[in-house]
Amino acid sequence: MKQIITILFIGLVSFSVNAQAKIEFKSDTIDYGTIEKGSNGVREFEFTNTGNEPLIVSKVSSSCGCTIPKKPDAPIMPGKTGVIEVKYDTNRVNPIRKTITVISNADTPTVALKIKGLVVNATDAEGVLQKKDKSIVAQ
Repeated sequence: MKQIITILFIGLVSFSVNAQAKIEFKSDTIDYGTIEKGSNGVREFEFTNTGNEPLIVSKVSSSCGCTIPKKPDAPIMPGKTGVIEVKYDTNRVNPIRKTITVISNADTPTVALKIKGLVVNATDAEGVLQKKDKSIVAQ
């Protein structure tokens, strides 16, 4: 009887080890490009659960208070997609270089995502976004 229970226990443990959620992002970087101060700073990271168990995103955090990530509320079932919404405060005129850390029950429990870009003043945006005929030295 003990041998049967031991064999069933080992079989159950080996089965549960193979069952795992897997997270695959469409892209691990979002490039805002050059945007004007006050522009819409909301972007989304799309991902798919390629595993065979529900994916639960337990925590999403950012490297700075100027970036607010939002995790999905419900588990993502196998084969389904979800999004992590990221809102960057575009009232800060600076280059964007931030990291968003995603923690889940996936086979890779911690994933680092990146956002990058440049926020410019509206008055400066014309000079940055438009092509000039002369170089700065020639002007």
